[in-house]
Amino acid sequence: MQTKSHTATAKSRKKESGFSKIKRKASVPLEQTEPLVEDEPKLEEKSARNSSNSAGDSPQLLPAEIKLVCTQDNLANHLELVSKAVPAKPTHPVLGNVLLVACKKTQRVQLSVFDMSLAIQTSFDAKVISPGDMTIPVGLLSDIVGKFSPGDITLVSREALNREGEDSEDSGNSATLPEAVSNSPVATLIAACGRYQVRGLSSEEFPAIPEVKTAQTICIPAETLKEGLKGSLFATATDEGKHILTGVYFKICQDSLEFAATDGHRLVVLNTSIQGFSKKKQAEIAQPLELTVPAKSLAELERILSSRTSADPVELSYSTLDALIEFRWGAQRLVTRCLEGTYPAYPDLLQQDFQHQVTLEKAPFIKAIERIAVLADKKEKTLSIRINSEAQQVSLSLFREFGNGLEQMAAHVNSDGNFSISFNIKYLLEGAKAIASSQLQMHLTQRDGPAILVPAGNRSKPNILMDAKYLLMPIFKE
Repeated sequence: MQTKSHTATAKSRKKESGFSKIKRKASVPLEQTEPLVEDEPKLEEKSARNSSNSAGDSPQLLPAEIKLVCTQDNLANHLELVSKAVPAKPTHPVLGNVLLVACKKTQRVQLSVFDMSLAIQTSFDAKVISPGDMTIPVGLLSDIVGKFSPGDITLVSREALNREGEDSEDSGNSATLPEAVSNSPVATLIAACGRYQVRGLSSEEFPAIPEVKTAQTICIPAETLKEGLKGSLFATATDEGKHILTGVYFKICQDSLEFAATDGHRLVVLNTSIQGFSKKKQAEIAQPLELTVPAKSLAELERILSSRTSADPVELSYSTLDALIEFRWGAQRLVTRCLEGTYPAYPDLLQQDFQHQVTLEKAPFIKAIERIAVLADKKEKTLSIRINSEAQQVSLSLFREFGNGLEQMAAHVNSDGNFSISFNIKYLLEGAKAIASSQLQMHLTQRDGPAILVPAGNRSKPNILMDAKYLLMPIFKE
């Protein structure tokens, strides 16, 4: 359906989709952040140029608004970094796009994605000949750039999508399209192997990324943060109905950072010391700060941190007023909203009288569970553990109608008697793998009480001082 004007089309599209918060400045109830790239081109100036060039009866093709040259490797890597955060089914077309901003002064290109709850920004060096900004479908752009051979890529933005072999001055494509489409920017990618064009959307439609306003910032070693996320994310709930349990709980104290995660069946608590507050800032933090951060956002953070090689720490900033948390490192930045609600009071579960201790070699224990797990499925996933203090031995067993399995191994058992306890085999295996040491210790109360796995022996990463506890509820069998 052809519309009378670009403004009318945009208004109609917003009304039909029900997406009322997408307008760049006025409608988003959050303040716009300072961009990573300085001197972002002013959208008002761009609009004025468009207005002056569009006068007349027939469409006039504008000169290139953006022109830059970068390496295929740089562009592909940074697109890969941000593209995973784009939702599979965005609620508005522009949320499936990456905002590209080219700055001539700094000779850098900034890429941003934002799905209204998670934002990721990154920037890299490029030869910026003409500055500007536009949004491009991130999936298509990433696929095209990823298939290019190594070498330089020239990116130019134009106002028309040309057919193969046509000069822009002779193309009549835009005359047959609705004005809102024909006026949308087009990214032209020129490489040694060929030339590709991708239609984008105006940067004015891209929502403002929130700014985390706070005077308090924690500096966390990247490796410590990565290990904390790796050791807690697997225990979060995947059922959206459990809302608050789909995130990782952060408790920030004067000199420590605690991670906690639970899905209602198991609990992970990791505690590590941190530095980064000045004495002045320490005095301002009378009570611990408590935030629950979505697991989806933290999974992206862990993925990005795992791919980086810099030793620079990660700066964590937070705003309890706006329920926002920001992680910034080097040229990258991740901002996400925190989950609303009160996280379950878990410390009491860790304060029970754990009378029995069993110490096992971690690697053989994991191998034994993996072998016996071939008998488990959705119908039967209960692993029975018998602890024999006299023989200093632990037995693992799983019985099915079609067969059974039994594993026995030496252990150091500190207990007055023998007893049995059963666990979900998947939860026990994941917990054992999360313990970062050569041995693990199982603390037990009694047959119907919880068990806690803690590190023992040599640490996998002795440079990271992290206290870890993995609590697992037993399964009762008649």
